[in-house]
Amino acid sequence: MDAVRVALLREVLDGTEWPRATRRFAAALRSSVVPHGGGLLLVGTEVYEPWHLAAHLVDEAAWSGTPELAPTLVRHRVEAGEPAHLSVGLGRIEAAGRGQTLLVVAPERPGDGLLERVHGARRAGATVLSLDGGDLEVHGLAHETLTVPEGGDVDLDTVQHLVSAAAGENSLPVQRGKRTFRDRLSRLADQLTAPPPARW
Repeated sequence: MDAVRVALLREVLDGTEWPRATRRFAAALRSSVVPHGGGLLLVGTEVYEPWHLAAHLVDEAAWSGTPELAPTLVRHRVEAGEPAHLSVGLGRIEAAGRGQTLLVVAPERPGDGLLERVHGARRAGATVLSLDGGDLEVHGLAHETLTVPEGGDVDLDTVQHLVSAAAGENSLPVQRGKRTFRDRLSRLADQLTAPPPARW
């Protein structure tokens, strides 16, 4: 999702908790990885691998000039012959420690094996963040959480777009006065129907 679409999405969600909550979470992520020069591990559950978020964080790392945001995707199952960047298994979490950040994306409750590894990484000094569906065990392990309830206003994919975009921002946007839903909808319609900018 490009910057224009993210901006439009934020316009639509203005007045809800999501723009502020995703920026807060992204700030925690950024402040965790940047001072340590990276060390971001990204893991999902056995059912859900956060490929999309990994790709967006790699893009944001490049576009923002913040290479520390580029994650290592940790996978539950690694097939023989896969490229090196797709061959990092759960053992990598066991080796995590101080100065590293573990971002857990768990729309459903992770298996006990992952929870034990995350607990071990936290005890070894790793910072744990979770983007989750509200599981209490995951919350108990995380230093910072952002919950996306199933059937809520937005889905997990949308929140991941907002988090990755906010993580790549170099500064917070200027706060504007309160606008009504009609104002936001009108602005969105104007932006969608505006002609493209002239190219010389």
